Amino acid sequence: MSELDPRLRDKVRMLGNLLGQTIAASDGEDVLQCIETIRKQAKKARRGGQQDRDVLLSTLKELPENQLLPVVRGFNQFLNLANIADQQHGTSWCRSDALQSGLDTMFPALLDRLQQAGISLDGVEQQVAALNIDLVLTAHPTEVTRRTLIQKYDTITRLLQELDDLHEQHPQRLEREQHLARLVEEIWHTNEIRKTRPTAVDEARWGFAVIENSLWQAVPQMMRDLDQELQQRGAAMLPLNAAPIRFASWMGGDRDGNPNVTANVTREVLFLARWMAADLYLRDIDSLGNQLSMADASAELRRAYPEFPDEPYRACLHELRQRLEDTRRWAGACARGEAVEAQPLLSDDELLLPLLMCYRSLMEQGLEQIANGMLLDTIRRVACFGLVLVRLDMRQESSRHAGVLQEICQYYGWGDYLS
Repeated sequence: MSELDPRLRDKVRMLGNLLGQTIAASDGEDVLQCIETIRKQAKKARRGGQQDRDVLLSTLKELPENQLLPVVRGFNQFLNLANIADQQHGTSWCRSDALQSGLDTMFPALLDRLQQAGISLDGVEQQVAALNIDLVLTAHPTEVTRRTLIQKYDTITRLLQELDDLHEQHPQRLEREQHLARLVEEIWHTNEIRKTRPTAVDEARWGFAVIENSLWQAVPQMMRDLDQELQQRGAAMLPLNAAPIRFASWMGGDRDGNPNVTANVTREVLFLARWMAADLYLRDIDSLGNQLSMADASAELRRAYPEFPDEPYRACLHELRQRLEDTRRWAGACARGEAVEAQPLLSDDELLLPLLMCYRSLMEQGLEQIANGMLLDTIRRVACFGLVLVRLDMRQESSRHAGVLQEICQYYGWGDYLS
């Protein structure tokens, strides 16, 4: 077994100490000491013989009932925190093997293998753009980890990375460590298990949270990494509308074995997805409005917004923002089964074309670095997620399909489908 990276060991020890302090303050020093006794005896039992294992089993059997739950929760949360530290450290630049591994992504290794096999990379960017990989988000009623805990775990990951980026004497380290202590305490005092079974709409909201907290940032970053690697090997830039990976979902559309997924549920989930998409794009547009403050613009953009010669980009984005606000309001009302006066965006092109006009203008003005920054990321998101966020897969129990075909066959006199 390889030696644990010292930095990873320090992270696990820090989180374990924070958890221990929380348990002692909440459940008493006796509970913490009980957990420590079991932990140390378990290490001895793993390395020792039958006698050490017998001592461990005896200790567990003699636990008083009022300590069973906090002891189990203590070990469970420690493993959760250790796993978070391990996963974060595996992608951190500061781990001991980072220089040896070079932190290579999958793309350089893949392109190396293609070239070593004698495959030309001429036009590879078009082949990549033509890829159509669908990743399907699924949920199941047995998924017990609550969204609120997942979000706290994600924040711990971010804080650990920030601590990696700060030197030991940095004044902001204490603030990060105090935030970690609060999070560990919040987690300990939060019920890990749902009290009620989640509805299909709850499951869909969980899927939207995955997109918001992870995929929304990961997709443009992945495309940026791939684009950079291709261009370093002499390929052209990927088309702006390239979306080799898209996402679909079963949540709200999977009727196979779930009678609770009705037409009304599917309708609500579809509109909630549009609400979430509009909300996420609004955040992008707000950031772009702060960034694209320049006056130099193409004739095309100036013709579209002649009354705003000093801030044509902001004028374009302001108009787009109003449409997105209408879209969010409309989608929310439709999800509740209400009517509302609005002018929502109904096609991806209505969102994409103004962004492309801003992109072309920046490129014409020689502002490639600005064009290929946050604006390009938003364009990549539109290509991947569109206004619907995820495409909904409809799954139906087979007897329903058979029943529909039976009625069609009977109506047209084609015979008995079921036989």
